[in-house]
Amino acid sequence: MKYIDEFRDGDLARTLATKIAAAADAGRTYHLMEFCGGHTHAISRYGVADLLPPSIRMIHGPGCPVCVLPIGRIDLAIGLALEQRAIVCTYGDCLRVPASDGLSLLKAKSRGGDVRMVYSPADALKVAQAEPGREVVFFAIGFETTTPPTALVIREAARLGLKNFSVVCNHVLTPAAIAHILESPEVRQYGTLALDGFIGPAHVSTVIGSQPYEFFAEEYRKPVVIAGFEPLDVMQAILMLVQQINDGRAEVENEFSRAVTREGNAKAQALVADVFELRRSFDWRGLGEVPYSALRIREAYAAFDAERRFALQTRTVADHKACECGAILRGVKHPRDCKVFGTVCTPENPIGSCMVSSEGACAAYYTYGRFREIPVVAA
Repeated sequence: MKYIDEFRDGDLARTLATKIAAAADAGRTYHLMEFCGGHTHAISRYGVADLLPPSIRMIHGPGCPVCVLPIGRIDLAIGLALEQRAIVCTYGDCLRVPASDGLSLLKAKSRGGDVRMVYSPADALKVAQAEPGREVVFFAIGFETTTPPTALVIREAARLGLKNFSVVCNHVLTPAAIAHILESPEVRQYGTLALDGFIGPAHVSTVIGSQPYEFFAEEYRKPVVIAGFEPLDVMQAILMLVQQINDGRAEVENEFSRAVTREGNAKAQALVADVFELRRSFDWRGLGEVPYSALRIREAYAAFDAERRFALQTRTVADHKACECGAILRGVKHPRDCKVFGTVCTPENPIGSCMVSSEGACAAYYTYGRFREIPVVAA
């Protein structure tokens, strides 16, 4: 298939693996974080880690929007469905995220809550138009990639004069999270990790461009290579990072030049700026409170802000004691370090959010890589 097979070519992968092995200094260790869950799944699905020399260690970052959403925010949506009797619309990955009191949005649905899976914010808007006598709330999540569609439906709801449609905004920002990982004492107290460079997100960068990463590449002296989600994209990015580290450079490079520019999508950025503004702080699962890392709905569109309409108050809720999602999202632990991984916690019965989402690190290891962790017993 054109534009896909080219980036999954086995011969090219072996050639890249040879170049990476030749470039990597066996006398040092390269700690590289792939921020985005899409890269984590590509690495696991295509066995990229098996092609790398032992000196290169891949660290999984917090780039999974469902995974970083704290329990308290899920509780808001459950309360809207069960207590306010609103129709709650959201993406499929959100439905099974464990929340307080053993609930999830899916379990709230089984208790009579009107919870509906949608494929886009536009689907939620259609529900509001079809159900004028009901309050319809879109529970919006995602990084910069999914923010413009949410902004678009809020503007459309305003144009239509809909009185029964609102949004719980959980949109979070990539550069703020990366900077927080690098500098925050709140993160360091949970465990430190060496980081030599980042594989930057693909889809996020099509919206915001490569320019926002330049600050922390310069400030923290950490190279960034923006990469696509195909296995050869990831391998090329690893090679580019190794070369930067060897040269003592800390620059932002763009491997995904077929889709990402330095400036990004100006039209999408303008749309987001019209509808949203920065929150002073937002609670991330695994990272804690991260300053200026999320968006809220502007005063001009306050009529469509569910947090104002229903006077919602988010409370802090601790994760399950056996769950290591927080440490995994920070990169200080691996999914195999979690005692309940693959036993009590599975995609069918998730204890933590990292096992729920299609972008979660635990789900990736369970689906594609867990057999590599099982010791071979001689016959």
